[in-house]
Amino acid sequence: MKNEFTMSQMEAEAEEMTALRYLTKENAEFSRTKGGFISLKYNGKEWDRVQVVRLFPFTEPDKFISIRTVEERSKEIGVIEDIRKVSKDTRKMLEEQLNLHYFTPVIQKIIDIKDEYGYAYFHVLTDRGECRFTINMGGNAVVRLTDSRLLITDLDENRFEIPDVFLLTQKEQRKLDLFL
Repeated sequence: MKNEFTMSQMEAEAEEMTALRYLTKENAEFSRTKGGFISLKYNGKEWDRVQVVRLFPFTEPDKFISIRTVEERSKEIGVIEDIRKVSKDTRKMLEEQLNLHYFTPVIQKIIDIKDEYGYAYFHVLTDRGECRFTINMGGNAVVRLTDSRLLITDLDENRFEIPDVFLLTQKEQRKLDLFL
């Protein structure tokens, strides 16, 4: 019965899955690949490519950075407690990856919003230029992060932020009323 799964195997696997490993400048070595990705050497293992994800992106953007494998069901390799405590070069590489992953244009002006057939069509001006995008009215595409801060996710999972709705004109705020 060599396929029998023992209790000790289950416990070992559960421990491995729930272990929290902190990556530091002393125990982890990050480098850039030829393709511009990030690789990692840690604890005697090497990963040719890793993902960089914030665990608390809105409240602690520089803390608790999760380093994960890249497959669809990624596994956490470890956590960087504070990105400010790694080397300057490593921090630069990680911040580049985070900026790509969390690219979030800031909406500065709402030009128009039309809703038709369960979708809302936004025409806005962002800090990256004029933009048009569509959201599903039935989902949770507009999330209130604070009393004044909104995060909007379009159909393609692109994110847009309104840092303070109260800084928009009354006319722009009325266009958003449908979502608030």
